[in-house]
Formats: sequence, C-alpha cells, structure tokens
Amino acid sequence: MKRIILKSREEIELMREAALSVSRTLGVIAKEIKPGVTSLYLDKIAEEYIRDNGGTPLFKGMYDFPNALCMSLNESVVHGIPNDKPLREGDIISVDCGVKKNGYCGDHAYTFAVGEVKPEVRRLLDVTLECLYLGIEQFKTGNRIGDIGFAIQSHAEKNGYGVVRELVGHGLGKDLHEGPDVPNFGKRGDGPKLKDGMVLAIEPMINMGKRQVQFMKDGWTVLTIDRLPSAHFEHDVAMIDGKPDILSTFQYVEEALGIQPGMSTNL
Repeated sequence: MKRIILKSREEIELMREAALSVSRTLGVIAKEIKPGVTSLYLDKIAEEYIRDNGGTPLFKGMYDFPNALCMSLNESVVHGIPNDKPLREGDIISVDCGVKKNGYCGDHAYTFAVGEVKPEVRRLLDVTLECLYLGIEQFKTGNRIGDIGFAIQSHAEKNGYGVVRELVGHGLGKDLHEGPDVPNFGKRGDGPKLKDGMVLAIEPMINMGKRQVQFMKDGWTVLTIDRLPSAHFEHDVAMIDGKPDILSTFQYVEEALGIQPGMSTNL
C-alpha cells in the first residue's frame, strides 16, 4: 500500500507552482488543437514549453513512457501515446500532462473537443467535468475517500454513463503516485479519513457506454470495451483548513478556447 504523506503549507505552495505549470501547458496546447494537427506535434510543443519554463516533463521516461503527454483519442480512456495521425473534426482528445518542479509533481488533465462534436459527446464532457467538481466538494474534514468516489459514481451513473474501475486517482507529492488511491466509485464513509495536508489528484474517467476497459498490447493504451467515447478531467487538490483548495486551474484552457469560465473555479 502506498504511504499517505501529509504536506505542510510551504510544500503545498510549491506543489501549486508545479500544478500551475501543468495548467499553463494545457493552455498552450488548447490553442493548437484543431482538425489536421497531430498529437505528436502537440506533444513536442508541450515538452518545449515545460522545459523553457523551468520544469521537467514528468511522464517522459517514467515506466519507459516515451512522451511528455498522454493523449487519448475518442474511445481511448487514458495513457494514449502521441502519434502522427491527424485529428479529425468531431474527435475528442484527453490530454494528461505532468510536470516536476521544485521537487514536486503536478498532474492535470482536460478532454478537448476537436472542432464541433456531436451533442451526445458534448454532454459526456459536461457531465464528466461536473463529476470532477462534485468529487472535489467531498474532499473535506469528516469525510473519507469513499465519499469522493460515491459522489462521482452517483452523478455519472445517474446520467447513464459507465465509471472506470481499473484506473483511479491518487495522492500526489514528490512522487507522482502516493497514497491514498482515489477511486471514482465507492461507498459513503469507506476508506481512509481525509485530513488537512493531503494532496490528491482527483480524476474521473467516465465512459459513454459500458464501464469495462481493455488494455492494449503496447502496454499503455486503455480502450473502452465497446469502443464508445470516454472523457477524463483531473485537478490537483489540497485540503487546507478542512476544505478543498484546487491547486491547478482550467483558466488558461478557457482563455485559449474563448469560453466563459464555468465550473472551473476554486471552491
């Protein structure tokens, strides 16, 4: 079992810098996502931006992953490897980015629409984003890990979607994967107690159809079993004074896309 490591206020502020480095990188990527662009091109831009701004691409080389970004297209849930296939109108692509800065990790994801997407796909993105913030609301004194998962699962399943079980959120700190695991499903009152100083990567992975997934032979790519689309949003969140404080932000993505800030604000 991975150890839960509580962070001081000073450490949390260093982690905020790492998280915001990821947020800014996602904002840079957001400006470039359009039909005809390749995920490999986006990955190159991201790596250059991260290094030019004093960070290290966290994912590159970790467990032998070859790139700076995990880029998961349509029915790919997470851990997709960037390639030279052009994006097409109506695609969705989840961009998961990690940065090491000040000795701490930032880990943050956003699922982008490529051009205009079908209404049912847009709804999947909207509901998955709602799941993220409903989960974050439960990260408070008196609750347990299961309360986060219950909130996410309830909202997703109420809307007819499948919640991935095989992949979960996690604690975050000097290492990318610390304790505790943060499933996107669960029972109220189950699991470790939530405490001040915890920093979690909360990341709903929600499928349009069945919850089951398939792990591909490349050792990384995870696809929905029915090949229907999947969405993934992730924030880094600390508990301070018994309440959630979101260290990352979607502000830079929203500015790049020219959309009004919606739910993407600190609670």
